[in-house]
Amino acid sequence: MSDAAIGPPRPFELDPFQVASIEHIDAGRSVVVSAPTGSGKTLVAEHALAQARANGRRGLYTTPIKALSNQKYRDLGNWMGYDEVGLLTGDNSINGDAGAVVMTTEVLRNMLYSEPERLSTTDIVVMDEVHYLQDSYRGPVWEEVIIHLPEHIRIVALSATVSNATELADWISEVHGPCAAVTETTRPVALQPTYFIAEKGRGRSHFLPVLRSGKANAEGRRFDPGRSGNRRGHRGRAPGRERQPWRTPNRVEVIEELDRRDLLPAITFIFSRAGC
Repeated sequence: MSDAAIGPPRPFELDPFQVASIEHIDAGRSVVVSAPTGSGKTLVAEHALAQARANGRRGLYTTPIKALSNQKYRDLGNWMGYDEVGLLTGDNSINGDAGAVVMTTEVLRNMLYSEPERLSTTDIVVMDEVHYLQDSYRGPVWEEVIIHLPEHIRIVALSATVSNATELADWISEVHGPCAAVTETTRPVALQPTYFIAEKGRGRSHFLPVLRSGKANAEGRRFDPGRSGNRRGHRGRAPGRERQPWRTPNRVEVIEELDRRDLLPAITFIFSRAGC
């Protein structure tokens, strides 16, 4: 394994799953990497792209959505230099013949059918969020790409949530070429569930852990509906229906509180296009 192929020197040792993944790539195999968020799957992809460039070949990086493609374009541009990186989505076409090109998976699928000659110098295809294979609507796109990619192209499939990495690698081996599975279950960044609630009509808020010593935090019970202590009701309300003094903080309040506690950057999940 060549340090030069990985890119700039890194001030840390590689984790065992990263070493194993890179060894498979160096041996000319495709690889499915299943590892928790924040564990360093991107380093494996970077190694594959850098190896392709070191061999005078191209690498493609596919993502399921345009926003992620834009982000990855910036990340790779900052690392490799923007002269080396391109972006192809439905909205943007930047340096499409670069040594490393980021695109949505649909763009790659269309390229396979309409411009297959553009893949003749491609050595690596990174498929980020490969668990989209399980999506009933968009999954066939991932299947088509894997099945129809030329045999000389190796696949680096990444996911934090795919549960059947070995089964997926076996299928890729059948329909495309030799593929290994590498699985990491250790989470490098611990999850700390936290409860955040605000008081109605006041500026006070409460920020407390959901768990204490592995058990439900008893302090959180007082914020549950129907636990104000007035079991006889208030002004004719039935027991358990009394007015609650708590409210759900809005997104701005949450971000401001995280900022005060030095917990940014953060990702906010909003489950509708209109909400975003």
